[in-house]
Amino acid sequence: MAQRFGVSLATVQLWLARAGDRPLDTVDWHSRPPVAARPRRTPADLEDQVLETRRSLREESALGEYGAVAIRRELAERGDLPSPLPSIRTIGRILDRRGVLDAGRRVRRPAPPPGWYLPEVRERRTELDSFDAIDGIHLTGGVDLDILTGISLHGALPAAWPVSGLRSADVAASLLAHWRAFGRPAYGQFDNDARFIGGPSVPDSIGLVIRLLLAAGIVPVFAPPRSMGFQAAVESFNGRWQRQLWARFRMPTLADVQARNEAYLVALRRRGAGRIEAAPPRRALAPGQVIDPRAPATGRLVFIRRTGDTGGVTILNRPYPVDPYWVQRLVRVELDIDTHRIDVFALRRREPTHQPLLASLPYTPPARWFK
Repeated sequence: MAQRFGVSLATVQLWLARAGDRPLDTVDWHSRPPVAARPRRTPADLEDQVLETRRSLREESALGEYGAVAIRRELAERGDLPSPLPSIRTIGRILDRRGVLDAGRRVRRPAPPPGWYLPEVRERRTELDSFDAIDGIHLTGGVDLDILTGISLHGALPAAWPVSGLRSADVAASLLAHWRAFGRPAYGQFDNDARFIGGPSVPDSIGLVIRLLLAAGIVPVFAPPRSMGFQAAVESFNGRWQRQLWARFRMPTLADVQARNEAYLVALRRRGAGRIEAAPPRRALAPGQVIDPRAPATGRLVFIRRTGDTGGVTILNRPYPVDPYWVQRLVRVELDIDTHRIDVFALRRREPTHQPLLASLPYTPPARWFK
């Protein structure tokens, strides 16, 4: 019968057991829920005894154990309760239902919106481009390959540049060509790689990439070290690039990688054209507009940082006090070169729209910016 109607043998046996010896027209053939119609509930007096046992163990037990396992063990030793005793899991449910568990449950809050740490980006008034580098890839013959990657936060506009030996000059040239082709965002975000932020040893040092962004009217943003989530968009794109391109094709030379990369980006941009068009507008660069990184530095720099044990932060290799009560917490530091001021704002993921000003500090630009 199971073969005839295309069902399993267990299904036929289930319906036979339900019918029994009764005529088929008297059997209820409707599906039934897998649970009992009236789930059994532990009697209230037994729940009270469980709670009383927990209280006595907590106050008088020599071991100091008063969890579900200890409660059941104590009830079994008494021997005055009806059999069977409630299981350990049932006792845990009783404790949970009566609200006497010590450990609080983890509260899972919704993730903040993209770019929540920058008000203009969070409200989708401006666009942000995130950039990163993929290292540790080798071509045939041991040639090191570096891939500079980038993606916009709202429009997901992708970019990638395979080169051999990525330097700050390569980064600056690639970014400038990208922005000439697709327009400038309001913010350009990076991690704290020396190729992006500049030399880490000299105070008040800004690298070529920072100078390029300031000359182009783009605010450089640097994500906090060893913090998750701020570079999630570009790191996700890094993984996709390696899975969908690098792992699929055999590319023995740099020219092969660059050709495959260009075809991949064209296809990716074509597929995401709707999202790219719906993103906040990008500012166009005129064909003959000159962007000179050697021009005097003007504009703003933004650093997302975490305060130290004393509530201070380090910006461009110089320490600054912020707030002794805001310790080991996220802050947004805005360095305004034109007004000679550093503003520090408090950041909390659970309250992304509430970013109060913690401190406003004077800043004296150096007579000569170091590279």
